[in-house]
Amino acid sequence: MLDTTNNGSVLQMPEQPGVAADLHWYALSTRSRHEKQVRDRLAAVGIEPFLPLTRLRSQWSDRRVWTESPLFPSYCFARFSPISKLRILQIPGIVRIVGITTPEAISDEEIAALKQLAESERPIQSHSYFTEGAMVQVVRGPLAGLRGQLLRKAGQHSLVIRVHLIQQAATVHIDAEEVVSAQ
Repeated sequence: MLDTTNNGSVLQMPEQPGVAADLHWYALSTRSRHEKQVRDRLAAVGIEPFLPLTRLRSQWSDRRVWTESPLFPSYCFARFSPISKLRILQIPGIVRIVGITTPEAISDEEIAALKQLAESERPIQSHSYFTEGAMVQVVRGPLAGLRGQLLRKAGQHSLVIRVHLIQQAATVHIDAEEVVSAQ
């Protein structure tokens, strides 16, 4: 495998036999505004990254433009074996692997839900993390099968998807008719 250092030189990284069987998703805390570079560096060394993005309309000095920004600032997700944690921490831009005392894996279900949100082409935005509200399951539409919390905000319904380990959440607008109680 290859690794690119800060100065652009390339290091050869050895393959680790038997690692593929023990792959889990982890949240990586990144330096501020380095999420996309971390994603690209992870991919360059053969590690599967996931960086959910949201589209924002930004005002530049002379015009308004659409930009893609990380849904969860200062976080990127990666799928790797715990054996690789030292190799991961050596990638420029990564601050730490999130966990209370040691790196903690994120459930495949939470990552799959975020991926489904990202692929739905509906506008998504970051949401404050909290636990009150009704749990629902989406029964129709492009988000069918997702479980989350139904909120009513500014006269519209939203579905909240949480990533417990990093205490971050995302919301997407949804019609109340698309969901049923998950209890």
